[in-house]
Amino acid sequence: MGRGKIEIKRIENANSRQVTFSKRRAGLLKKAQELAILCDAEVAVIIFSNTGKLFEFSSSGMKHTLSRYNRCIESSETPIDGHKAEYLHLQKQEHEEVDNLRDEITTLQMKQLQLLGKDLTGLGFKELQNLEQQLNEGLLLVKEKKLLMEQLEQSREQRAMLENETLRRQVSELRCLFPPVDCPLPAYLEYCSLEKKKAGIRVPDVACNSEIERGDSDTTLHLGLPSHVYCKRKEAERDTHSNDSGSQMGLL
Repeated sequence: MGRGKIEIKRIENANSRQVTFSKRRAGLLKKAQELAILCDAEVAVIIFSNTGKLFEFSSSGMKHTLSRYNRCIESSETPIDGHKAEYLHLQKQEHEEVDNLRDEITTLQMKQLQLLGKDLTGLGFKELQNLEQQLNEGLLLVKEKKLLMEQLEQSREQRAMLENETLRRQVSELRCLFPPVDCPLPAYLEYCSLEKKKAGIRVPDVACNSEIERGDSDTTLHLGLPSHVYCKRKEAERDTHSNDSGSQMGLL
């Protein structure tokens, strides 16, 4: 009778598993040797037991067989085209740059915390001195900038004052160069002054002008009288008033 088929699974009994390993290992190595001799093939077998022991067989030397195996693996790989290789190279550079930036950000954040007086436990004496020097230099820079801003503000105020003074001086010079000119009197005012001179009454030349400023011109226009008639009427009123004043003085 023939042998029955054995179910291929892990043998639970350790002694039986060791015996089976020894028998089948010897049979595998014997078959590999026969295959190499009968078929003129280069055969190599590497076996590690469950305890870590190494068993090997090679018809042409294990190193030679492994180097030949590696060459065959490298030559069998499909070559990558130029565009894909360039893309992979650029992607690698980008990843490296991102990693460098992350490291730099981490370093800067740590320095910022140290400048704020935090996370100083891992610093030595020299590092603390350098940190103090950096703080002093930063404080001096802030003071210099503040002083510069104050000087700029003062210079702006002084410039504005100088510009105002220059403008005042120019205005005064222009006023000296161009004195005020009296405006000529209108014709009816000139007529009034002539009539007064003939009557022997001394009246300033600006009498009629002041009356015009007080609104007599509007009265003239409302009454519909000519300008010379209005002036004569005004002179008669003044003469009457002066005579009344003289008579009162004589009585006194």
